[in-house]
Amino acid sequence: MLQAIGLTSARHRGLPPAVDDLTFEAGSGCVTALLGPPGSGKTAALRLMLELEPGRGVTYFRGRPLHRVAHPAREVGVLLGDVPGHPARTARGQLRMLCAATGVPASRADELLDAVGLSGLGDQRIGTLSLGMDRRLALACALLGDPHTLILDEPAEGLTSREADWLHGMLGSHADRGGTVLYTTHDAKRAARSAGHVVTIDAGRLVADQSVADFSRTRLRPRVAVRSPHAARLAAIVSREARADRRSVEVVTEASSSRLSVYGSSCAEIGDTAYRHGLPVHQLADEIGDTSPEAGPGPGPDAAAPAPRLESSAAPPPSPLSEPLPVARAGEGEGRLPPRIRRRPARGPLRPVRYELRRLFGVRTTTLIIAVALVASAALSVLLGRNGGTPLPNVLAAWPSLLPLPPAALGAGLLGALSFGDEFRYPALAAGRGTVPRRLGLLLAKLAVSAGVALVLALLVVLASAESLRLVYGGDLVKVPSNAVSLAVSWSGLTVGCAWAGLLAAGIFRVTAAGVAAVLAVPVLMVPLIESMPKAPTARSMSGLPGRLRELAWLQWPHEADRWVAAAVRVVAHPVGAALTLSLSVLVCAYLFMTLRGRVRW
Repeated sequence: MLQAIGLTSARHRGLPPAVDDLTFEAGSGCVTALLGPPGSGKTAALRLMLELEPGRGVTYFRGRPLHRVAHPAREVGVLLGDVPGHPARTARGQLRMLCAATGVPASRADELLDAVGLSGLGDQRIGTLSLGMDRRLALACALLGDPHTLILDEPAEGLTSREADWLHGMLGSHADRGGTVLYTTHDAKRAARSAGHVVTIDAGRLVADQSVADFSRTRLRPRVAVRSPHAARLAAIVSREARADRRSVEVVTEASSSRLSVYGSSCAEIGDTAYRHGLPVHQLADEIGDTSPEAGPGPGPDAAAPAPRLESSAAPPPSPLSEPLPVARAGEGEGRLPPRIRRRPARGPLRPVRYELRRLFGVRTTTLIIAVALVASAALSVLLGRNGGTPLPNVLAAWPSLLPLPPAALGAGLLGALSFGDEFRYPALAAGRGTVPRRLGLLLAKLAVSAGVALVLALLVVLASAESLRLVYGGDLVKVPSNAVSLAVSWSGLTVGCAWAGLLAAGIFRVTAAGVAAVLAVPVLMVPLIESMPKAPTARSMSGLPGRLRELAWLQWPHEADRWVAAAVRVVAHPVGAALTLSLSVLVCAYLFMTLRGRVRW
């Protein structure tokens, strides 16, 4: 059961709230339609329930507010608009990625694809799906955690009648299994056909809370739509004959002077009347008109005649649990305000490493970047090997002096920037909030995965360069240098550092371009800045540092590790290493500040 109590939107610039003291219930085992015209506050009400917007009130999902639910995706499934996925990702890949975020097995993706009728389109790209297939995929995303409650905003908007019937059939099946379904719509006839309970709102306030039988009886009336060039004369004749025959007939002239809506009559009677008086008729059809106050007259076939407002007294009395809290108003004393709704930060994925791996390799962009880096590195290494004056490490790394960074470091930085850049561009984790959850687990997963990909790319580049040199110039050119350990540490540190710089910068500024700019800023800005610093005439040696570190550490590492520690120190002492270390330190501090800024209250 869903219970919304006292929902009230925050006021913006003195404007009236989009939702004003809205209280209603959506019972288990029933489909509830939240009915209202565009702009009536339906979407704002859903966002208040889901704690996506600030305001006042409280919504209980089986007795608990959403922020008290341990795993929200397993309690509430949400469909707000289109699927917020990367257009190049497949439907199956999108669901499997969200399976890792929800904490359910990956096999659940195939089960839901079959349930929503997309079993044969699992490898279809999201960007190529039609509107109907996109809604099916969005419904599958909402059902991933097998939630008890489904909340959907205009799910049938833009769909054909057949697709809408299928969608509402799925919602009815979910309710038949004991679930709660709440969806918004502006179509009264669709609500009467597909829902078991209808809550009507207007201007953010409750108008009626009725069962579908009461709704159809009190708010929907059959009528005859008539279009004639002599509509005024025909209306007068029909009204006069109805009074003479003592029949209850109501004739309403629509906004267009050639259209009439006749209540209490039939097409045969209106047609006979027009024929007897020689009046031409261009349209004569039976319709169901919505008599709610928001349905105004219009020339379309679904236009409704105006009728007096139906008071909410037709609704059944609310249960004690759903009794609205008193709201303080001007001139009414103190009163008690309903609890404040705070915009909660989005939750991170339950399985962050698995989620990040599926997100990274779920699109072809990752493979394309790695392939371009390998091809460019192999080509550059062959060109550099032709000149005997280039050192072998630079040849294997494919790093000519003209480039600020080698292709492998640029590729790793771009992959790191896309790690957060794509999250903000296609926010699958927090579509309604518009931001990516700044969780420690998600950050550590992205750092670990990006570092692993950077190390693999660095190794592949060295192997591809060595093999290219062997094929072109023979095996005499490639030899293992004496300082191979130090070179391996520096090469790994460069690629991993670039990946982390791009990742952190994109997470701070929420755009991929910022991550790429941060990677390029290391050799272009930071290295010249460090090299321009004045140097002392005498420099102290750091020899013996590994031994002193071993004395401070609680755990005694083997003496063979001293070479790796010394190699890492030499890497940091290098201008590029120092610049990269300084950049990463600044970016980590900035990211932590951005993370804590929304939580700390001064």
